[in-house]
Amino acid sequence: MSTTIEQILDRAFGHPRGLLGRIGGAVMAQANGATESHVVDVARLTPEETVLVVGPGPGVGLRLAGQRAAVAHGVDPSPEMLALAQARCAAEIAAGRVRLARGSAERTGLDEASVDVVVSVNNVQLWDDRLAGFHELRRVLRPGGRLILSAHEKWLPVPRHALAAELVEAGFTELQTWVWQPPGVTAPLAAQFRARRPA
Repeated sequence: MSTTIEQILDRAFGHPRGLLGRIGGAVMAQANGATESHVVDVARLTPEETVLVVGPGPGVGLRLAGQRAAVAHGVDPSPEMLALAQARCAAEIAAGRVRLARGSAERTGLDEASVDVVVSVNNVQLWDDRLAGFHELRRVLRPGGRLILSAHEKWLPVPRHALAAELVEAGFTELQTWVWQPPGVTAPLAAQFRARRPA
Protein backbone atom coordinates (compact mmCIF):
# COMPACT_ATOMS: atom_id res chain seq x y z
CA MET A 1 0.00 0.00 0.00
CA SER A 2 1.39 3.40 -0.93
CA THR A 3 2.22 5.97 1.71
CA THR A 4 -0.44 8.33 0.31
CA ILE A 5 -3.22 5.75 0.70
CA GLU A 6 -1.99 4.89 4.19
CA GLN A 7 -2.07 8.58 5.13
CA ILE A 8 -5.60 8.98 3.76
CA LEU A 9 -6.84 5.94 5.68
CA ASP A 10 -5.14 7.15 8.85
CA ARG A 11 -6.74 10.62 8.53
CA ALA A 12 -10.16 9.04 7.93
CA PHE A 13 -10.15 6.14 10.38
CA GLY A 14 -6.93 5.64 12.33
CA HIS A 15 -6.48 9.14 13.79
CA PRO A 16 -9.49 10.99 12.33
CA ARG A 17 -8.93 14.65 11.55
CA GLY A 18 -10.17 17.27 9.13
CA LEU A 19 -12.65 16.60 6.36
CA LEU A 20 -11.44 13.02 5.91
CA GLY A 21 -11.97 12.43 9.62
CA ARG A 22 -15.55 13.67 9.40
CA ILE A 23 -16.18 11.43 6.40
CA GLY A 24 -14.58 8.53 8.25
CA GLY A 25 -16.84 9.25 11.23
CA ALA A 26 -19.94 8.96 9.07
CA VAL A 27 -18.68 5.65 7.68
CA MET A 28 -17.88 4.39 11.20
CA ALA A 29 -21.34 5.32 12.48
CA GLN A 30 -22.87 3.16 9.76
CA ALA A 31 -20.37 0.29 9.80
CA ASN A 32 -19.97 -0.05 13.58
CA GLY A 33 -23.53 0.69 14.64
CA ALA A 34 -24.67 -2.91 15.03
CA THR A 35 -21.55 -3.88 16.98
CA GLU A 36 -21.83 -0.86 19.26
CA SER A 37 -25.47 -1.73 20.00
CA HIS A 38 -24.51 -5.36 20.63
CA VAL A 39 -21.69 -4.38 23.02
CA VAL A 40 -24.01 -2.08 25.00
CA ASP A 41 -26.46 -5.00 25.23
CA VAL A 42 -23.68 -7.33 26.43
CA ALA A 43 -22.69 -4.75 29.06
CA ARG A 44 -26.19 -4.99 30.62
CA LEU A 45 -26.11 -1.42 31.84
CA THR A 46 -28.42 -0.35 34.64
CA PRO A 47 -29.85 3.11 35.36
CA GLU A 48 -27.63 3.46 38.46
CA GLU A 49 -24.32 2.82 36.72
CA THR A 50 -21.58 5.10 35.41
CA VAL A 51 -20.00 4.05 32.11
CA LEU A 52 -16.81 4.97 30.28
CA VAL A 53 -16.85 4.62 26.49
CA VAL A 54 -13.29 4.59 25.17
CA GLY A 55 -12.98 6.05 21.69
CA PRO A 56 -16.69 6.65 21.06
CA GLY A 57 -15.96 8.01 17.58
CA PRO A 58 -19.17 9.51 16.18
CA GLY A 59 -21.06 8.59 19.36
CA VAL A 60 -23.41 5.75 18.38
CA GLY A 61 -22.58 3.50 21.34
CA LEU A 62 -22.07 6.48 23.64
CA ARG A 63 -25.59 7.68 22.99
CA LEU A 64 -27.03 4.22 23.69
CA ALA A 65 -25.00 3.98 26.91
CA GLY A 66 -26.20 7.43 27.97
CA GLN A 67 -29.80 6.36 27.46
CA ARG A 68 -29.39 3.28 29.68
CA ALA A 69 -26.94 4.31 32.41
CA ALA A 70 -26.90 7.17 34.89
CA VAL A 71 -23.90 8.82 33.20
CA ALA A 72 -21.78 7.83 30.20
CA HIS A 73 -18.32 9.40 29.83
CA GLY A 74 -16.80 9.42 26.36
CA VAL A 75 -13.08 10.03 25.86
CA ASP A 76 -11.60 10.34 22.38
CA PRO A 77 -8.31 11.84 21.16
CA SER A 78 -9.88 13.22 17.97
CA PRO A 79 -11.54 16.67 18.08
CA GLU A 80 -13.48 15.75 14.93
CA MET A 81 -14.93 12.63 16.58
CA LEU A 82 -15.75 14.58 19.74
CA ALA A 83 -17.67 17.10 17.63
CA LEU A 84 -19.62 14.34 15.87
CA ALA A 85 -20.36 12.62 19.19
CA GLN A 86 -21.45 15.92 20.71
CA ALA A 87 -23.94 16.47 17.87
CA ARG A 88 -25.29 12.90 18.05
CA CYS A 89 -25.60 12.95 21.86
CA ALA A 90 -26.91 16.52 22.20
CA ALA A 91 -30.08 15.53 24.07
CA GLU A 92 -28.20 13.23 26.46
CA ILE A 93 -25.56 15.91 27.08
CA ALA A 94 -28.27 18.47 27.84
CA ALA A 95 -29.82 16.01 30.32
CA GLY A 96 -26.45 15.43 32.01
CA ARG A 97 -26.33 11.79 30.97
CA VAL A 98 -23.37 12.04 28.56
CA ARG A 99 -20.07 13.82 29.18
CA LEU A 100 -17.34 14.17 26.57
CA ALA A 101 -13.65 14.92 26.97
CA ARG A 102 -10.47 14.63 24.98
CA GLY A 103 -8.55 11.60 26.19
CA SER A 104 -7.51 8.06 25.46
CA ALA A 105 -7.45 4.59 26.97
CA GLU A 106 -4.08 5.41 28.53
CA ARG A 107 -5.20 8.84 29.80
CA THR A 108 -8.91 8.92 30.60
CA GLY A 109 -8.80 11.85 33.01
CA LEU A 110 -11.23 10.06 35.35
CA ASP A 111 -10.78 9.39 39.04
CA GLU A 112 -9.78 6.02 40.38
CA ALA A 113 -12.69 3.61 40.94
CA SER A 114 -15.16 6.08 39.40
CA VAL A 115 -16.98 3.94 36.82
CA ASP A 116 -18.89 0.66 36.89
CA VAL A 117 -18.41 -0.34 33.25
CA VAL A 118 -15.89 0.36 30.48
CA VAL A 119 -16.73 -0.36 26.84
CA SER A 120 -14.48 -0.14 23.79
CA VAL A 121 -15.43 -0.94 20.19
CA ASN A 122 -12.97 -1.19 17.29
CA ASN A 123 -10.18 1.00 18.65
CA VAL A 124 -7.83 -1.17 20.76
CA GLN A 125 -5.60 -1.54 17.69
CA LEU A 126 -5.07 2.23 17.73
CA TRP A 127 -3.94 2.61 21.34
CA ASP A 128 -0.39 3.88 21.73
CA ASP A 129 0.32 1.49 24.64
CA ARG A 130 -2.19 -1.33 25.18
CA LEU A 131 -0.85 -2.50 28.52
CA ALA A 132 -0.86 1.06 29.89
CA GLY A 133 -4.40 1.40 28.54
CA PHE A 134 -5.57 -1.78 30.24
CA HIS A 135 -3.97 -0.67 33.53
CA GLU A 136 -5.70 2.71 33.27
CA LEU A 137 -9.09 1.11 32.54
CA ARG A 138 -8.65 -1.22 35.51
CA ARG A 139 -7.75 1.81 37.66
CA VAL A 140 -10.92 3.76 36.82
CA LEU A 141 -13.19 0.74 37.33
CA ARG A 142 -14.75 0.22 40.72
CA PRO A 143 -13.97 -3.11 42.41
CA GLY A 144 -16.12 -5.69 40.65
CA GLY A 145 -16.57 -3.37 37.66
CA ARG A 146 -16.58 -4.84 34.18
CA LEU A 147 -14.82 -4.23 30.89
CA ILE A 148 -16.42 -5.10 27.54
CA LEU A 149 -14.10 -4.85 24.53
CA SER A 150 -14.81 -5.64 20.88
CA ALA A 151 -12.59 -5.35 17.82
CA HIS A 152 -12.54 -6.70 14.28
CA GLU A 153 -10.67 -9.97 14.68
CA LYS A 154 -8.65 -9.51 11.48
CA TRP A 155 -7.40 -6.13 12.73
CA LEU A 156 -6.44 -7.18 16.24
CA PRO A 157 -2.91 -5.96 17.04
CA VAL A 158 -2.05 -9.44 18.42
CA PRO A 159 -3.88 -12.80 18.34
CA ARG A 160 -7.01 -12.97 20.49
CA HIS A 161 -5.41 -15.26 23.10
CA ALA A 162 -2.47 -12.84 23.42
CA LEU A 163 -4.80 -9.90 23.95
CA ALA A 164 -6.61 -11.93 26.62
CA ALA A 165 -3.25 -12.58 28.31
CA GLU A 166 -2.54 -8.83 28.35
CA LEU A 167 -5.84 -8.25 30.15
CA VAL A 168 -4.87 -10.81 32.78
CA GLU A 169 -1.41 -9.23 33.09
CA ALA A 170 -3.10 -5.87 33.74
CA GLY A 171 -5.00 -7.41 36.66
CA PHE A 172 -8.37 -8.29 35.16
CA THR A 173 -10.13 -11.48 36.25
CA GLU A 174 -13.14 -13.58 35.20
CA LEU A 175 -12.01 -13.18 31.60
CA GLN A 176 -14.27 -14.46 28.83
CA THR A 177 -13.64 -14.18 25.10
CA TRP A 178 -15.69 -15.18 22.07
CA VAL A 179 -16.34 -14.15 18.47
CA TRP A 180 -19.50 -12.50 17.19
CA GLN A 181 -20.70 -12.10 13.62
CA PRO A 182 -22.19 -8.65 12.99
CA PRO A 183 -25.12 -8.56 10.55
CA GLY A 184 -24.26 -8.26 6.87
CA VAL A 185 -22.53 -10.69 4.57
CA THR A 186 -19.34 -8.62 4.37
CA ALA A 187 -19.13 -7.59 8.04
CA PRO A 188 -15.84 -8.75 9.59
CA LEU A 189 -15.97 -11.14 12.53
CA ALA A 190 -15.69 -9.39 15.92
CA ALA A 191 -13.46 -10.66 18.71
CA GLN A 192 -15.04 -9.78 22.03
CA PHE A 193 -13.82 -9.80 25.62
CA ARG A 194 -15.47 -9.46 29.01
CA ALA A 195 -13.48 -9.14 32.25
CA ARG A 196 -13.72 -7.64 35.74
CA ARG A 197 -11.62 -5.64 38.12
CA PRO A 198 -11.33 -7.90 41.17
CA ALA A 199 -13.76 -7.04 43.97
